Amino acid sequence: MRINITAKKMQVNQAFTEYAEKKVAAKLDRFFSEDAECKITLSEQKNVITAEVTVKTPSLLFRAEQKAVDKNDAFDACIDRIIRQIRKNKTKVEKQLKNTIKVDFDDVVEEQVDFEVVKHKKFRLRPMNVDEAILQMNMLGHSFFMFKNAENGEINVVYRRDDGNYAVLEPSED
Repeated sequence: MRINITAKKMQVNQAFTEYAEKKVAAKLDRFFSEDAECKITLSEQKNVITAEVTVKTPSLLFRAEQKAVDKNDAFDACIDRIIRQIRKNKTKVEKQLKNTIKVDFDDVVEEQVDFEVVKHKKFRLRPMNVDEAILQMNMLGHSFFMFKNAENGEINVVYRRDDGNYAVLEPSED
């Protein structure tokens, strides 16, 4: 597995780099083949470290983000969270990762989760810009809002992030 470590507003020492590489090798290498990529991003804000770990395979993407005072604690929590995601979605992951998984899932404890859709909703998408969509979302009291972007005609989703800022999801052909 390829590992890429980046830091924002902080320095990452060699000791953490070695620790992260050993941890990924010990915990995640058994699930993924060598064409998988693990991206570790660390940032510091107000003496709190945010660790984000993204594991990208040709068919799936796993992501975890955790905050802690110590970067090792935040990183460890991210790794544990990704393993829980794999276990929780065992059967779905098995189907999509047949060619990229190296280990048999028989040794992984399955946590069966049934998804129940409790409501279907249809609505007309009006063309609007991102600012209008954020305003509409806030007026409705929602944490996300789907709209047709007036600038490019694409279906987009605007949402409120945990840090209080806003983000836009746009479709991509990649």
